[in-house]
Amino acid sequence: MDLRLNGKTVLITGASQGIGAGLARAFAEEGCAVRLTARNIGNLEAVKAGILDANPNATVDLFPEDLTVPGAAERLVTAVGDVDILVNNAGVIPSGSLFDIDEARWREGWELKIYGYINLCRLYYPRMKAAGGGVIINNIGNGGEIADPRYIAGAMGNASLMAFTRALGGSSLDDNIRVVGVNPGPVDTDRIYNMLKKRARDVLGDETRFEELALTYPLGRPAHIHEVTDLIVFLASFRSGYTTGTIMTVDGGIASRRSIV
Repeated sequence: MDLRLNGKTVLITGASQGIGAGLARAFAEEGCAVRLTARNIGNLEAVKAGILDANPNATVDLFPEDLTVPGAAERLVTAVGDVDILVNNAGVIPSGSLFDIDEARWREGWELKIYGYINLCRLYYPRMKAAGGGVIINNIGNGGEIADPRYIAGAMGNASLMAFTRALGGSSLDDNIRVVGVNPGPVDTDRIYNMLKKRARDVLGDETRFEELALTYPLGRPAHIHEVTDLIVFLASFRSGYTTGTIMTVDGGIASRRSIV
């Protein structure tokens, strides 16, 4: 299937690891010029090297920034310039209950993911409109659907980003811009194993038993990275040209497993 992404320019935040790094590789494979940003320049350089090893003709530019710093989003947009596709992916909201996370950690988690997404949408939407259109993909997370009290800051934050995506994307096609959200569940990255170890320590009293918790996932495993990134690449393409103001969930059915027993 030709996604007609060849020659498109894509900005991916949080591109130094996990889903972000997978997205960088996936868009580059489609012939896109990828612009990558994250705080860790060393990890960004490793991602770039991997892409160029696979495709020496790929266009990969790095823009290290800490998007929690005032003015960083504006500097990033000025440096990167216009893009056809923006993928908001940066940010990790800490897990824990209301009483595990103090105000400082709560605000820190929201500063990058919640306000980072909002700020880049605010900056890039008018640029895309002036250029004739574009696509914004917000990588959010199924925590906003499940509302787990042991992930309360993330549940609230993700739910707000889901509402933000629907609100912005509901009428964005009037400007030939599509705004779509993706809600991954557990994905095979370091982050999910760190969360599982914390949960195993709290629930089982032994973090080394984290694999027992992973076996409870659909198919007995987290999602493979490509099972998320392939969807995002498709959603960014013309093949998904009538999709906006909605959320796609990729969690093996976890958020839909609602039962009265």
